[in-house]
Order: sequence, then structure tokens, then C-alpha cells
Amino acid sequence: MVDFLAENNLCGQAILRIVSRGNAIIAELLRLSDFIPTVFRLKDKSDQQKYGDIICDFSYFKGPEYYEGKLEAKPELQDLDEEFRENNIEILSRFYLAFESVHKYIVDLNRYLDDLYEGVYIQQTLETVLLNEDGKQTSMFDELIERMLVSYYRYSAARSSVDSNLDDICKLLRSTGYSSQPGAKRPANYPESYFQRVPISTTFISMVIGRLRSDDIYNQVSAYPLPEHRSTALANQAAMLYVCLYFSPSILQTQQAKMREIVDKYFPDNWVISIYMGITVNLVEAWEPYKAAKTALNYTLDSANIKEQATRYAASMESLRPQVQQLLKEGFLREEIILDNIPKLLNCLRDCNVAIRWLMLHSAESAYDPNNKRLRQIKDQVLNDSKYNPKILFQLLLDTAQFEFTLKEMFKQMLSEKQIKWESYKKEGSERMTELAEVFSGVKPLTRVEKNENLQAWFREISKQIESLNYEDSTAAGRKTVQLIQALVEVQEFHQLESNLQVCQFLADTRKFLHHMIRTINIKEEVLITMQIVGDLSYAWQIIDSFTSIMQESIRVNPSMVTKLRATFLKLASALDLPLLRINQANSADLLSVSQFYSGELVAYVRKVLQIIPESMFTSLAKIIKLQIHDIMEVPTRLDKDKLKDFSQLGARYEVDPKQLLEDGIRKELVKRVAYALHKGLIFNPKAKPSELMPKLKDMGATMDGFYRSFEYIQDYVSIYGLKIWQEEVSRIINYNVEQECNSFLRTKIQDWQSVHQSTHIPIPKFPSVDESATFIGRLCREILRITDPKVTCYIDQMNTWYDLKSHQEVTNNRLFSEIQNTLGTFGLNGLDRLLCFMIVKELQNFLTMLQKTILKDKAVVDVFKTMLTAVNPVQGIVANASKVYASAVAKSQKIWGPYLEAIMKVGQMQILRQQIANELNYSCKFDSKHLAAALENLNKSLLADIEAHYQDPSLPYPKEDNTLLYEITAYLEAAGIHNPLNKIYITTKRLPYFPTINFLFIIAQLPKLQYNKNQGMTCKKATDPVDWPPLVLGMLTLLKQFHSRYTQQFLALIGQFIRSVMEQCTSQKIPDMPSDVVGALMFLEDYVKYTKLSRKVAEAHVPSFIFDEFRTIL
Repeated sequence: MVDFLAENNLCGQAILRIVSRGNAIIAELLRLSDFIPTVFRLKDKSDQQKYGDIICDFSYFKGPEYYEGKLEAKPELQDLDEEFRENNIEILSRFYLAFESVHKYIVDLNRYLDDLYEGVYIQQTLETVLLNEDGKQTSMFDELIERMLVSYYRYSAARSSVDSNLDDICKLLRSTGYSSQPGAKRPANYPESYFQRVPISTTFISMVIGRLRSDDIYNQVSAYPLPEHRSTALANQAAMLYVCLYFSPSILQTQQAKMREIVDKYFPDNWVISIYMGITVNLVEAWEPYKAAKTALNYTLDSANIKEQATRYAASMESLRPQVQQLLKEGFLREEIILDNIPKLLNCLRDCNVAIRWLMLHSAESAYDPNNKRLRQIKDQVLNDSKYNPKILFQLLLDTAQFEFTLKEMFKQMLSEKQIKWESYKKEGSERMTELAEVFSGVKPLTRVEKNENLQAWFREISKQIESLNYEDSTAAGRKTVQLIQALVEVQEFHQLESNLQVCQFLADTRKFLHHMIRTINIKEEVLITMQIVGDLSYAWQIIDSFTSIMQESIRVNPSMVTKLRATFLKLASALDLPLLRINQANSADLLSVSQFYSGELVAYVRKVLQIIPESMFTSLAKIIKLQIHDIMEVPTRLDKDKLKDFSQLGARYEVDPKQLLEDGIRKELVKRVAYALHKGLIFNPKAKPSELMPKLKDMGATMDGFYRSFEYIQDYVSIYGLKIWQEEVSRIINYNVEQECNSFLRTKIQDWQSVHQSTHIPIPKFPSVDESATFIGRLCREILRITDPKVTCYIDQMNTWYDLKSHQEVTNNRLFSEIQNTLGTFGLNGLDRLLCFMIVKELQNFLTMLQKTILKDKAVVDVFKTMLTAVNPVQGIVANASKVYASAVAKSQKIWGPYLEAIMKVGQMQILRQQIANELNYSCKFDSKHLAAALENLNKSLLADIEAHYQDPSLPYPKEDNTLLYEITAYLEAAGIHNPLNKIYITTKRLPYFPTINFLFIIAQLPKLQYNKNQGMTCKKATDPVDWPPLVLGMLTLLKQFHSRYTQQFLALIGQFIRSVMEQCTSQKIPDMPSDVVGALMFLEDYVKYTKLSRKVAEAHVPSFIFDEFRTIL
């Protein structure tokens, strides 16, 4: 049993793999705790009402049929359930795998123990494993988890899988009733009843506890030789013992002798312990329900003992601070001082770390429940007796970390140079002796030295002895070196060599080199190991957060403090060794993921502390923004010499002290402030008259411009690419908000952790919604839709302007989009365009649902369509008695046109807005980036030409399915406004009966409400019955575009037939003027051709050219 953990030792490797997996599971559970979908908490009333029927706890298993029946009875619940499944199955599966690995861990541990009992591992039994050093060392769930497990069970295939462990996992993880909320009562027999769900051999538990009680498993005592440091030395073991005792609760309850022994050994001077990666436990509270444990702990908690410990550590801190500060003085820690004082320096380090550990743990807020009177009293006594001052404690931690770091680095340096220096001292000493031998030969001309063959031979022999010293055998070399030093002292005395100063100097130098050799040979790695053990700060992994405000304040006052903090963070990083040690030894694939998780946590904490730097910078920036917006005038391009002084504005300046700032911190602060400004600045009152839209956009534009100019101003001081950061972060904020807003239109939502725009290091803040919109971009879009609503406004296409229907005042025009471009940039306009696309899709889907479920299910209305179809056949002909046929069909179907008109107009309104956005984007692209605009246009044209050529001759090339060129170029074209929103296919559709007829009837039903005006085109007759022409035409055009082109052909044919039939009737009745309905229908065809950019032949195919000629005379 040379090495228990050797690769060829199957028994050691098996237990190593189990322990390594345990560490990986804990890291995964901690990682996942940040990704719990908030909806499972069912905290909000809205969540309870919406999801209460589809999220269940384990009560579901008592009657799954009842719950599923409830869902099946309501189609809308089924739809919600399906949407919920699509959005959460991925994260639920990840949680389930973590829970399953907890269960598998227990199963594997029990299998390992069974194998040991049955003698599977030759020469290994439970006793021998526990006698071995490494063998000894390797040995939170509530309703939320129940809900997640039930959801996973319902949504996954695990329920049908034969080898599924779901039942066992549910038994293991069912709610314990425990709550971590302050003041919550602890359930009876918790946690031992929870641990009893895991059937682990009582013999094994008993032997583990026996070893933990009696041995120094982790070999820490050698690093802490002083008896008063004993409890710190055994702290890791004490934490293990604390957990293991819950597997044998009888010891805690009744075995007073054992508990007294445990407390005397492990807890004589401490009652707050850290069990794993900074998770703290207060034994006063934890052992309250257990009689024997509580009694045994009473001596430790005696008021006199608490006072003794607190005053001892207070005095210790008082004396250690000046000591450490002295050691840290520039130039004090030199190599010879370290080599001469290793034990003293290590003692100082021990004392500092032990004092910091005790004070940090026993004063931690998290260790004391504020609702527990006894705990409050103990805490108050500790704070009073130790004269606790967090700033002083933090200062000692900083100094100790810096001292430890400096000492470690110097010692590592000395250790790496140890052999080279030792050999160099040996060479120097040997050469000195050889030279002295030559001096006594009488040949070397050294004044007043007589020839002495004995001394010559003796010094030659000493030189050989020094030369023969072996670095590898350090013990023998050390002993021999001491003898050589003694011999050199004696030769000086016996041969009266003191009289010759030069000989004395040679001897003294050689003795000095030999002394150096002894000191150098004593530089051992054990010192570094002791420093590593003593400097452990894993207990503070969570408590350290309580010192964040002190750290930030000290940086703000003195930025050079960052250097000392570096050492503290490095000290904290040593905590990573704890979870990674066994994973590394087991060569586990989890090493990367676990180290990334803990490193990520540490880096996040470092970022949090250092965030004070950009915060301070942005405080200065706020003053600069104020100056830039309000005080400093823009300097004109041309300026008269005599006015130069007026524009210098020397008074209004703000000095920035250039510091090396962290770019990520700057980005984080920028994102926080810009996101907040956008959230606050774009909130609109829907009742305001006139709308607040333009004033708020102007204000927001000034704010964003102030940010931009100030950022540009400050970039050179802090040596960052201001424009690059500004564009990247502002685009990220806008794109993220657009994504969040579009989530409300998606079944499968994009969660924060899936978003390409969200970041853990530079998070974009989320703000609570103030209306139906989730974000500022939604509020902006809905405000634009509100003020341009076709029910209250009239859009004049030639002027790109909306007018109020009643007052005829201008509401807004295309300058609105220039203002949005100025405020939110291209990203904002593009985001708005994307959001409008989603809204159009939703509107069209709702429209089709209405058509299929309401209109086509109404028998009376469908009969009207059938009669109409019969009356108009063949479409090429003329309808006899046209006015009566058409008027009758419109009258009978009148009730369906209200919602139909509303849907069509909404789509048309949004299409007009999309056109305006495309125009603005295209204009600014040509103006700001003419080369990009030209390149995109040419690439687009050439691609379309190639695709057309391919369809004419399939042997010509065409982008393959896996080629993303067309997809990528579309994004560029839309961002540059080089696209036509009217040609876009928004939804996939199926064949619908009577579809052209329905749309034709709808159009002719609207024509009587409209009139032709030479100046304004088609306008509505009455403001009380509003129909806005451009949204009507564009809405109908968009709707038809979603279906097969034959529907459009049939629809246009019906319009043509209507015009011909009514004109025929007018001619036969000798009515000279063209009826207004015919004028409207002809205007529709004219506008249809204009907007679709089709050939005029499309319209003339259905209407004779002489009718168009007559129509033009009216225009």
C-alpha cells in the first residue's frame, strides 16, 4: 500500500472519482442556483393566476389525471402549457441532470462500500482505507424543486423510460419544510430526517466519525505547532465532523461523553464554523434541538470564555498590526532577514491569519439570526469585548495578504535559485582555501607570510572537503559544513594567524560563504506549503462581501489601494484549491467547468469591488455632461479672429485626473446609466395633448448627445476607444431591449442566459414595466402607433404627414424618424422596424384566426359569398343589375366589416411606418456611409440577377442551404433601408375558401365612406366613421401578399368587373358623371400598381383603357 491514490490502485481511484464528482455536483448546483426561472417561485399574483394551474408540487402525483383533465378542458391552458414547456424544458433538463447526479453519487458511494465489505478490492477493507491518509481525507431543497421536478416529469420522456430514476430522485428531493428565511422555524428532526433518506451503512458512519474524532486527517497540526491554534488547525476536520454527526443523530442527542470530547477538541474557543466554500454555521443555533450537543457546548458559550477569547484576539490584533506594517516597509524584507528569521515570520503569519479567521467568522452578520435573542446577546458580547472595528480588521487582512504575497514571491525566487547560489558559495569558499594554500607555499607574493607546508596541505585539504560537499545530500552537507566552519575558527586560534589581516579576511570570507551555504540549504518547500495552509481564506468566500463597501471607499480615497487588494484577491483565490484538489487528482473532465465556475465567481467579485473606479469616473462625467449640454457652446466651423476669446469659455471646464481605469468597469457603468436614462426618458402619458413624443425624443437626444460628447472628451484621459465602446454598448442595450420586447410575441422566449446581447460581466439592467410594454422601445413604438392611429388621423402620402381628422392640425411627419435616428441611432430605428414586423405578424395571425373561426363559421355570411360567386361568374363578363347585386351583398355582410377594417388598417399603418423607417435609414446610410450603401446596392442587384439566371437555367450556381449569405445580406440591407416592407412575407398561409370574394366585398363596402379630393386624394366623408385610405390600400396589399398570387389575380379581376359593370349600368341609364365608388375602385387599382411597382398592364388587363382615360380627366 505504497500510494493509496496511485493510478494502479483501483480502490483509491474509485473513492477519488466519487469525491471528485461530489465537488463537481456542488459547483453545478451553485451555478444553477443563479438560473432558477423566477416563474417557479410563484411569488407574484399575476404569475399565480397565469401559471397556477400548470405548475404543481408533488401533490400532482396523488392525482395526475385530475390535473391533466383540468388542462385538457381548456384549450387556452393547453396552449400556455405547451408554450411554457418550449421555454423551460432546456433549463429543467439541466436541473434534473444535477439532481440525478446527487442520487447517483449516493448510489455509487453505497456500491463502493458494499464492494469493500465483499472484498472486491484485494488487501483493502473499510478499516485499511480509513487508516490511510488519503482514504481518510476523501471520505437545500423546497417547494421550488418539487415544482421543477413535476414540470420536468410532465414535459420529458423520463416518465416512460424504464431505467429512469425519477421516483428515487423525487423521494430524495421532496420538500423538507425547511426555509432559510430569517425568523422561519426549523422543522422537527431537520436535517437528520433528510439525511436518513440516504441509506448509508451505520458501520461506515461510525468508523468515519471515530477517525474524525481521534486523528489529524488533513495533517494540519504540523503547520500550527502552538496549542492555542489547535482549533484552527483542525477546522476543516471539524466541519466534516459537524456534517457527519447528522448521519448519527444519537451522538448529538444522548452521548454526552463523546460530545464533550468533540467540543473540547474542536470547539473549545469557537462556535461559528465554515463548512464548505464559505458556507457558515452557528453551532448555538444548529445544535439547539440536541441535548448532549447543547450541554457540551455550554462551556464554550460561557460568558467568561467568550470574553476571554474576544479580548485575546483583540489584543492579538492590536499587537500584530504594527508588526506587519513594520515588515511591509520598503526594503525591510531582504533575503538575509528572511533566511535568518523564517520561524519568526511564519509565527507572525499564523497569528495574523488565526486572529482574522476568528474575528471574521464570529462577527459575521450571516452567522447570527437577528430574531434569536441568545444569538444576538452572544454577537453583541463578541463585538463589545473584541472592540470590533471592521475597518481595522480589513486593514489587518490587507496587510497580512500583502505580507504573505511578498514573502511567498521572495521565497519562491530563493527556492528557484537555491542550487545555483549554493554551488556559487561552495565554489567561492573552495577557491579562497586554494588561494590560501598557495599563499603558504611561499610562491605567492603576500607580505610577511612565511612558507608553511603543513598549513599549505591543510588548506588544500579543506578546499577539497568544501569541493566534495553534495547538494543532493543536504543533511550530510549541512553537518559537514558546520564542522568545516569550526575547523576554520580553530586554525585561526592555534596557528596565531590573527596577526595577518589578509589571511584573517580570507578565513572570515570562507566562513561567511559556508554560513550562506547552511542558510541556503535550509530553504525548503515545506515553508511554502506551511504558508499555503496557514494563509487559507476559503472560510471568507462569502463573508468577504460584507467588506465590499469598505474596499470601495478605500479605493475612492486612495486609488493605490488596488495594489494591496490584489494580494487579498490572490489570497482569496487560494480557496479554489479546496474543490479542485480531488477533481485534479482524479483527472476528471469536470476540472475545467468547476474551475471556470469558481474563478468566474471570484472575477465577478473583483469586478464588483473595482466598479467604484468607473463609478467615480462617471460622477465626474455627469458634471462634464452638464457643462457640455448647458454651459459650453458649439464652436462654429468658421470663426472671426476677434470672437475667438468668446468661444474659448475658459471658466466652464472640469479637470479629470487621468487614471488607469478598467474598460469593463467603464462599459458596465456606461450601460447602467444609458439604460436608466432611456428607461426614464421614454415614458409617455397617453392622455397628454399634444403628444409628449417629440419633446421627450428631443430631450433624450440631448441627453444621449451629452453622454456621447463627454465620453469622447474623456477617452484620451483614460486611454480607451470611446467611440467603439459607445457604439458597441448602446447597440447592445437597444438590441437587448428589442429582443425582450419581441419576446412577448414569441412562444419560445429568449431567456437572459441565451441572449447574445446580455452579459454576466457587463449586465444590461432590466426595469419593471410601467405599462403593457416591457421596455422603452415598446413604449416608443406604441406611442407612435397611438398618435398615428388611422381612426383619429389622416395620412397624406405626398407630404409624409399625419393630420388630425377633427381639427385638421398636423400631428406628426417624417421628421419624427430623423429625431429617433438622432436619439437612438441606426440601432434604434432598426430595432423599431423589427418590433413592427413582429406586431404585423401578430396582427395578421389574429386576423386569420378571426376569419377562420368567426366569418367562415357564420352560415348566413358564407351564403352571401356563395350567392355573390354565382352572380359574378364569369368574371370576364358584366354583372347584370350591378348596383343592386353589389349593394345587397354588402348590406347582408355588413356586421363582419368592423373588426375586418380595424385589422387591415392596423397592418397598413404599421407598413407606412416601416416605409418611413426604411427611407430614413437609407437616407442616412447614403449620407454617412455612401461607399457601404453603394456596395450593398450593387451586391444585392448582382445576387438577384444570379438567382433569376439560376431559375431560368438551373445549371447556373445558386447559394446552397448551408450558405448563410442571403440571410446575412438581408440583415445588412434592412439596416441600410435597402428593402421594400410591402414585398415581405410575414406569415405562412393555407388555402381559404371565398378569400378573393371576401376582400373584394370588404373594399367595395368601404368605398361609400370615402370621397375623392383633388388636393388630398381619397379622404373619408365623416370623421365619425373614419377610414384612412393609404393604410387601407397598404393593409389589403400586405394581406394579399401573404397568399398565393392567384388570389390577387382573382381579387383584381373582381374589382375590374365591378368597375365595368357599374360603368355599363351608368351608360345604359345615361348617367354622365363617373360614380364615386368607381372613382374609388380605380384609385385603388392606381395605388395598387404604384405601391407594388408592377406594370400598368396588370390593371389594364381588367379595366378598358378608355375608362382609365375618363378617370384621368377627373384627376
